Amino acid sequence: MGDVPEPHTGWTFLTNYARVLVAIADDQNVRIRDIAARCRLTERAVQKIIADLEQDGYLTHTRQGRSNAYRIEPGTVLRHPAENGLNVADLLRLLARHDSTSQQS
Repeated sequence: MGDVPEPHTGWTFLTNYARVLVAIADDQNVRIRDIAARCRLTERAVQKIIADLEQDGYLTHTRQGRSNAYRIEPGTVLRHPAENGLNVADLLRLLARHDSTSQQS
């Protein structure tokens, strides 16, 4: 098994759920261990987050041999009342725009 990531103290702008979703958006065939490393989470935490996201309709997965292929449901509305009317695609578009802007600099 992989090493336990260093704990983070203090607050952050993105939740672990958003980080996991972005990792899956970047590579829909990504392995849980790679998501965990990228997001600095344990594999167990990533499994729990993915299960929660699937249960609430934000993503689905299909088995492909020994791997999973994830599919994000882009029209699913974000949960918090402050994000009323925004969906997963809006969130991912915003974060992707930031990534492409920072890479151009």
